Amino acid sequence: MSYQQRQHINNLVGISMILAGLFALGFAWLAQNIWNIAPCGLCLLERWPYRILIAAGILLLMARGALVPWAKAIIFLVLVASLGLSFVHIGVEEGWWASPLPECYAVASNTQDLATRFMEMPDRPHKPCDLPSYLFDWLPISLTMMNGLYSLVLLIWVLISNQIEKNCSGKFR
Repeated sequence: MSYQQRQHINNLVGISMILAGLFALGFAWLAQNIWNIAPCGLCLLERWPYRILIAAGILLLMARGALVPWAKAIIFLVLVASLGLSFVHIGVEEGWWASPLPECYAVASNTQDLATRFMEMPDRPHKPCDLPSYLFDWLPISLTMMNGLYSLVLLIWVLISNQIEKNCSGKFR
């Protein structure tokens, strides 16, 4: 496979990762601000891989030579981390284990004074991490499960593109 063909595949992967990250963050913004679906602490944490994915996609577009495998490795690790975060969150939603984040729990207060309790409350209410959010009432797949499926599809796309790059010889012109 020629250098131009490999670069074409890398550009395709880089652009698709940038667009995938922008889509995921845009969808999260839409769900939170337009559809008023409150995110929990784990939901907010699950957005970080997509921010990093955008940067890694840009890095892959700009990378040449020995930097290309490093950019691909970053993309791979970010998608695995996103899949792992989704799995942890699904486990919390399904009651398999407790949330690892302290912000997923109610604020405990030992004071009896009501004014002090109000001062200890957060600025905005917390959504419990074990309460799933559904986009559609008729679809029993939570937004966390959708995120996990999305990460899995992106990971498969990256692996397939990497395999195409390794196996293909002269098929792209």
